[in-house]
Amino acid sequence: MDFLTLFLMYLCFVLATIVLVCIYSGRKQSFLARSVNGAAQVLSFVIPTQLRRMTQKVLHRLFHTRSCLFVVLHIALEAAVYGEYTWEVFDYCWELEFSVHLLLLPYLLLAVNIGFFVLCSRADPGIITKSNHASLTKIYAYDAVLFQKGIVCPTCNMEKPARSKHCSLCNICVHRFDHHCVWVNNCIGAFNTKYFFLYLFTLTAMAANIAIITAAFLIQVVLLSNMMHGSYIDDQGQEHAIEILFLIQHLFLTFPRIVFMLGFVILLTLVLGAYCSFNLYLALTNQTSNEWYKLRRYGCSHHLALQPQDRRVIYKNIYSNGIWMNLKEIFKSPTVLERKKK
Repeated sequence: MDFLTLFLMYLCFVLATIVLVCIYSGRKQSFLARSVNGAAQVLSFVIPTQLRRMTQKVLHRLFHTRSCLFVVLHIALEAAVYGEYTWEVFDYCWELEFSVHLLLLPYLLLAVNIGFFVLCSRADPGIITKSNHASLTKIYAYDAVLFQKGIVCPTCNMEKPARSKHCSLCNICVHRFDHHCVWVNNCIGAFNTKYFFLYLFTLTAMAANIAIITAAFLIQVVLLSNMMHGSYIDDQGQEHAIEILFLIQHLFLTFPRIVFMLGFVILLTLVLGAYCSFNLYLALTNQTSNEWYKLRRYGCSHHLALQPQDRRVIYKNIYSNGIWMNLKEIFKSPTVLERKKK
């Protein structure tokens, strides 16, 4: 296995790790965070103190301060995947006379994805300032469960509007705060949630499209070679019919980078698809990631009636106005005048 293959495998592993970090970023004491803390406690018995301190500083720098490192890494990893697709998969598929439109679709999705990425990372997420504080306070009512009236942000020295939160990484209060995404190096709030959702959707479509084309190419190779009707002789000299496991091993030895890339983009499609579905659920129910997590942290319940012995707080989402209006609110943030008309 050559150096380029090993490098691509390493880059893909890092990308998968970052995807998980992005999914769980902004959720304090999440399952991932608890797992990392538990692992750190176990490793503290065998890792030298100096090394642990240095690692903690690096992790704090990466995940608790604003940095362009993940943006640069994102571009590098995307370039690696598209480089492999262009130099090998595209050329092979072109020789096999695949549809030109199908082969060019990943590049179109890439261009659209870059556009939404720039919009998401450069757009104002909904920064609350002294000049717009009064108007933003009137947009959403306090539900008295997740958001209480009269809570003052000690950093910004302003009363927090409903559905807002102070981001410690950006050191700002954000209107309709969802989470801080290290992937785009920006907060996700009222004014750029639509860009983030479209960025995530096109990123998932990119991975799925490359996976479909790559899988179609490998299937075409198998069909043209007629390998499924062949046989092989094992180390004991016995003849066996070609099995799926043997076929995958043969393809990996013949096209190592392509097969590994296929496995990676399939995994990426599943992970991103699940996260995209989760964000769609939040959009349809008019929730944010911050609110969704708060409900589970505080033990709130969506049920209208509870047993007397159940101590969970009864919660009704007062911000949901039906599927169509919820989606409209994502893609067209409500103004004070619109709220007054209701």
